[in-house]
Amino acid sequence: MDVRDVKSSQIIIAGGNVTVADRQRLTVADISQSELEIVSKAWVGTDSSGGSVMTASDAVSLLLSKGPALAVISGASGYGKRTAGIRALWEVSQHRKSVDGGKPLALKAVYPDWDKQEAPNIDSMPDAPNTAYLLDISTEISYWEKPDEAARALVTHGEKLRHVGSYLVVIVDDHSWPETASGTLGRVVVRAESRPAPHQVAKNHLEFLYRKPERVCWLNATLPPDGSGMVGQAAHLLTDSSTPADAARLAGDLARAEDSREGLSTALSTFKQWREEVNTAFAQTDPADRALLIATLFLSGCEATTIHDASRRLLGKEPLQDVEAILTGPDLATRLRAIGAELSGRQATIDHKPGYAQAVLNHVWQQRPDIHKPLLKWLDTVIAPGGHGASRLAAISDLLVELAITENDVRIIDQVRAWLDKGTKTSQHEELIAGVFTKAALADALGAKVRTRLLDWARSDEERLAKVVALVCGGEFATRYPRQALVRLRHILDRPEPDAAVRAAEAAVRALAVQPGQLSRVWETVIRWTTEQDHLAGHRAFLSLLDPRDGAYVLQVLIEAASSTPGVRAALLQGWHAALADVRVADQCHDLMVAWAHVRADGLVPSDLVTDILRQVITKHVYSSPVAALIFGEPGVQYDEPVIALRKDLHLSILEQTMPSGPEPWSFES
Repeated sequence: MDVRDVKSSQIIIAGGNVTVADRQRLTVADISQSELEIVSKAWVGTDSSGGSVMTASDAVSLLLSKGPALAVISGASGYGKRTAGIRALWEVSQHRKSVDGGKPLALKAVYPDWDKQEAPNIDSMPDAPNTAYLLDISTEISYWEKPDEAARALVTHGEKLRHVGSYLVVIVDDHSWPETASGTLGRVVVRAESRPAPHQVAKNHLEFLYRKPERVCWLNATLPPDGSGMVGQAAHLLTDSSTPADAARLAGDLARAEDSREGLSTALSTFKQWREEVNTAFAQTDPADRALLIATLFLSGCEATTIHDASRRLLGKEPLQDVEAILTGPDLATRLRAIGAELSGRQATIDHKPGYAQAVLNHVWQQRPDIHKPLLKWLDTVIAPGGHGASRLAAISDLLVELAITENDVRIIDQVRAWLDKGTKTSQHEELIAGVFTKAALADALGAKVRTRLLDWARSDEERLAKVVALVCGGEFATRYPRQALVRLRHILDRPEPDAAVRAAEAAVRALAVQPGQLSRVWETVIRWTTEQDHLAGHRAFLSLLDPRDGAYVLQVLIEAASSTPGVRAALLQGWHAALADVRVADQCHDLMVAWAHVRADGLVPSDLVTDILRQVITKHVYSSPVAALIFGEPGVQYDEPVIALRKDLHLSILEQTMPSGPEPWSFES
């Protein structure tokens, strides 16, 4: 399609997929280019003893066999199962291209975005032709209530994929796939029993991904045959039992290192997560300097005096008044350098030590558990409006969520959730906690537990907690897990009063609807909600979705689709009828009708179509409160020209048939 000369116009592409469907597919995304480069350029197929790692090749054999186009890779964490799965799909794609003369397959990752985590609906799995799918359920499968049924459904799905030229690799843990339940379930399993040689993984990454072959020598574990050279300075950091992820992380640290002795030293300390340095720092400092270190990790980049004041508040101490005490001890700059900070002018930072701040926080959290609550309370003062940490919200959020992820401990998320009750009641505070929840919910190992927490919290009576969950569901979480986000938003929208949590949920529904490719999913879901008897969530979501006051895009697309698709038009009418029958959303119905009158007057939507839809709506609800107020007017309320113009365009004959006899209680000008 070629569109030109539209500098002052707005293009609305309705798209034929804005329909009402019986089934919604799980979300998929392209497998990242970096992962494809690993399996195509830096693949390691041997283990530390020189034997072959058969995980990927065994999976390829299964996929190319005559059975289901399915391979289930099972095994413990740390054996490179995901990468092996991607390698298998990539090899099948290459085979398809070279042997069959076809095009390479589209390689996609499927997100396990089932409405009910414990009861996955396998019918919602994607099944596009000529596609290679990867589904990682290593964490989710342990939550399944009936794993036998779900596993059999996946095998059936694999049989369907065979008929459309597609394939599926499923990644599971080492014990949850019910392979002993039947021969069918056992025959699709590939066990990851050996891991790629870690030193070779790191070398291949350095040479073929990062294009730094000159640094491979840092990883040499033995002397060359001629006895020249030396063992690499980083070689000792990997052992035969190191995971492929560890090896890849070390390669990344070495690739990013400055080309100097100090740069290499920093890279090695980063990989070791600064354990030695952190232990030394806590062994050789007093409480005041430890507090200064904690303040610095959260306020890195701020003025040194600001960091010092924050450390005093962490200790619960007021500013010193005694001059002798003030002049006693080392200068502030000396203290900051002693804890590993770097000074630049008036600012102090530890950003020159990648990962050091996280290492300190992990140490404090593990070794000083009594500090959990005081630390969170202190952070409230740091991020408060006007506080010196207000500009550090993103960094502070990253530190907290990485703490939870590295510890793989959902109790840390529970601690942060408790912070909501005791912290300052500010939007900054709520956004910070929402950021922590979002990143934790998207984490590989921790994510499933946090997503379960979000569902429980969405049902909570606590307004602030429900609001934070709504904030989560209006952001990145909804991009990857739109179905789960909508389930949680539905619970929030069912709250009896239209409080801040409900308003945040309505905003989240609108935000999700405007994301690329999500409008059809949101629309179909909301329409289903509206059909449930006395379902407040559905009515609120419907009215919010069609409200153009924060942007008319969704309304424009749906109105355009309604002009050519009877199902969409019928759904619009059905939603309106259901909402108008619920007195709890009467004010919202009235406000939406007024908003439609305005966008109609502004030419943002087709005037005749909007008028016709509203005409059919009001015919059945002419005496309901919102319709009567709009059509007949209200005492003491002066409507503006767009509303009056809408009244004039509605068929008077239809209204007159439903009006009682007697003098007219209204006029177009009221």
